[in-house]
Amino acid sequence: MPTPTLFVFLSHGLESGPGSTKIQAMKDAAEAFPGVTAIAIDHRSTRDPATRLAQMASAMEEAGADPGRTVLAGSSMGGWVCAQTSESTPVLGCFLLAPALAMEGYPQSSPNIRARFSQVIHGWRDDVVPVMPVLELARKQGLPTLVLPDGHRLENSVGRVVSEFQWFLEVCRSNLNEP
Repeated sequence: MPTPTLFVFLSHGLESGPGSTKIQAMKDAAEAFPGVTAIAIDHRSTRDPATRLAQMASAMEEAGADPGRTVLAGSSMGGWVCAQTSESTPVLGCFLLAPALAMEGYPQSSPNIRARFSQVIHGWRDDVVPVMPVLELARKQGLPTLVLPDGHRLENSVGRVVSEFQWFLEVCRSNLNEP
């Protein structure tokens, strides 16, 4: 079996799972690209952010993923996991949906996202993760951000989210061999 050209790790939110509509739609979109291995991590065994962070590191290590050929994609707490992972292990891409950033109760709640390519998508009507602190963090770090007329789960915007994710993966794939 040939070595994948790109790994995609998907991290779900606190009240969700690896089979959620968004995670599965993004996984399917990633797997449609040749040479992409997409892994939806199952974090349901814990609600602890630090444990979920360790699960992400373990999944990357077990897969033998080269961080320079890795895209992290996460929703809510999964977005925090991806952002925090990128701070300690810089990756090719970080795609964040309503990320639980700038929130009390999370260790290092405002991580420095270290990815060559990044994208934040949030909902104006998010009643779980306030949009304004996330926008401020994105502004400070110069992160591309899209805010949609939707709530925390972005359930009315799944098609748009998947389209944005496909475009994001295409950008990441086309820049794999560049420093």
